[in-house]
Amino acid sequence: MMYNDRSHAGRLLAEKLLEYEGEDTVVYALPRGGVVLGYEVAKLLGCPLDLVVTRKIGHPFSPEYAICAVSENAPAICNEHETRKMEKHWLEYEISKQRKEIQRRKSTYPAPWISPEGKTAIIIDDGIATGLTIQSAIEEIRLQKPKLLIAAVPVSPDDTAAKLSKMVDRLVCLDIPAYYLGAVGSYYYDFRQVSDSEVIELLRLANKK
Repeated sequence: MMYNDRSHAGRLLAEKLLEYEGEDTVVYALPRGGVVLGYEVAKLLGCPLDLVVTRKIGHPFSPEYAICAVSENAPAICNEHETRKMEKHWLEYEISKQRKEIQRRKSTYPAPWISPEGKTAIIIDDGIATGLTIQSAIEEIRLQKPKLLIAAVPVSPDDTAAKLSKMVDRLVCLDIPAYYLGAVGSYYYDFRQVSDSEVIELLRLANKK
């Protein structure tokens, strides 16, 4: 399945989540790309749009290759095949550094920062490749004891989808291709980068009274 852009994917996801419309639901989007989809979902469900901020740690010799994902409070989610070869002190330093960056980023976004405790929490991203980032987001939200924990994405590799489905109460994935193309952007006609200013504007639009 191909999506015109993130807004298109978000509208399609929203239609699959209509049963969660109501005051007890909060959409937690992963910035930046996931916020565009999260906005469409929150708009249709009539619920707040919030964020769950994570950061990736790249391989020291190939920074674009993620080996860990870090959230604010939950244990880091790592590719153990890679991290067991790493110097422990280096990895601990990187985790600490990325947690500080999460705090900095949180201070720049006008999100409502709603506790998911006792609520239906829907985690939204624009797609999954390795799955480290969304796993980190799931563990971060789970720590805060939501009533129901849902992950919703437009596309995922089949093995990652199977793993994620065991981590949440429900996984909503529009497309689980038999042969994954290797990059989330391959499933979008328009996959331009999303800016911080766009994230800020969408948060303001979604949560204005």
